[in-house]
Amino acid sequence: MKMRFRVNKKEVSRKGAKAQRERRKEIERASSRWSRFAMLAIVAILSMPLAVIAQTINSAPVTDVSTNQPQKQQNQQSTLARYVDRSAGMTADEAVTYALEHNGELLAARKEIEAGRALVRQAALRANPSLEINGAKQANGPDYTTMVTGMLPLELGGRRTARITVAERELELREKMVADRERLLAAEVRAKFGAALAEILKLGFAEELLTTSQRGYRLVQARVDEGRTPPLEQNIVLVEVNRLRSIRETDEGRVEVALLDLRNVIGMTPEEPLRLRGDFDKLIEPVTSISEATERALRERPDLELARAAERLAAAKIAQARAEGRPDASLTAGYQRMNSSFPVSGVNDAGQLRPVQGVFDFVTFGVTLNLPVRNKNQGAIEAAAYDAEAAKQRRAFAELTVRREVATAYARYEHAARAMEIYRVGVREQANTNLDVVRQTYELGSKTLLDYIAEQRRYIELENGYIDALLETFLARVDIARASASPELMRK
Repeated sequence: MKMRFRVNKKEVSRKGAKAQRERRKEIERASSRWSRFAMLAIVAILSMPLAVIAQTINSAPVTDVSTNQPQKQQNQQSTLARYVDRSAGMTADEAVTYALEHNGELLAARKEIEAGRALVRQAALRANPSLEINGAKQANGPDYTTMVTGMLPLELGGRRTARITVAERELELREKMVADRERLLAAEVRAKFGAALAEILKLGFAEELLTTSQRGYRLVQARVDEGRTPPLEQNIVLVEVNRLRSIRETDEGRVEVALLDLRNVIGMTPEEPLRLRGDFDKLIEPVTSISEATERALRERPDLELARAAERLAAAKIAQARAEGRPDASLTAGYQRMNSSFPVSGVNDAGQLRPVQGVFDFVTFGVTLNLPVRNKNQGAIEAAAYDAEAAKQRRAFAELTVRREVATAYARYEHAARAMEIYRVGVREQANTNLDVVRQTYELGSKTLLDYIAEQRRYIELENGYIDALLETFLARVDIARASASPELMRK
């Protein structure tokens, strides 16, 4: 009995351990089912806002029945049509011409030229004569005196000639300032035109990519509806589509800001319509040699001519200060009538008694001399000499700056053109090929959707970098034209 009890006890213990292991496995399976259910619930909760956005995207009609063309593509074409017109849009040359005629600051500077011409006419006028009339009367008698005196300044010592020369040099200075403003304005207009064109290219690329992504999203959605693709891939694609929509909105905002800047600099109001016509072709055309460009810049750049005009103005002011320190003279002429009498009576020719009275007429003339004995205008002469030396130093430094600007512009263009060619030949096509390969491997199942999205984002970044390289090359050519005073800059 006792032995049988021990055997039964071991058997019971073995059965209990087995049952306990089975209950533990059942609990683990149940917890695994609950964890998977919880994960699905979390994904469903997180994907609810995306589903709402997807419903918004797909709520619009996809195809226009009248044209049998995707409605989204029509909207994108109409969006670009607001900014680009390949037949009647404004080119860069036309924008420069419009700016030279309508820019408010430039128009104000041209009015200053007219003011300078008026000052030249004023400086050429001779000094006005002066007239002085005096009278005197005896307080307790009939005597009085009347005097009329005139004076005519002669402006000896070259005063008038020096004054005219200074006015002409000031007019020349204003003209060179306007010419330099025209050069800088033309360069600014071309730079802003290129910036706006680059933003339009980025917008067109973003819209094209968005159209392709929306088409891909609808294909994924159809595969999900058929049960061939898990819903998570649809949500991932939807996130990417919405990200591209955000990029597209940002790009369109940049286009509008760039066009507003262009309108402002050429003299248009923000409400006036403006559509561009141009491209970034012919950026690798040959440019003049750096030695020829430097020589032309030193000879024709308006800011250098402005510095030389300032030097000539300083020399004219020295001559004027010296002329003011020389002797001057004025001619004077006058008439004097004096009536005097005495308290006695005399006999006139008729034998009558009359008061003794005399009326005397005098004509006076003379010369008034201004003798620079103490004040020879030596302070003004010294100050004008220092101004002339300062103008000379500024002109020399301006020439050095021009050489540096030309060399900088050529170095910038050389490296920008190389970078653009590297992008065009060795980056852009290869990136497009890589994207196609990743897409095909994703469709075959060798790559995940996240791999394809990562490659697509890299392609977007490279394409925008290529557009930036185009813009940099364009701006470098504009910088060469600005620094070397090329006629192409002001081409109309």
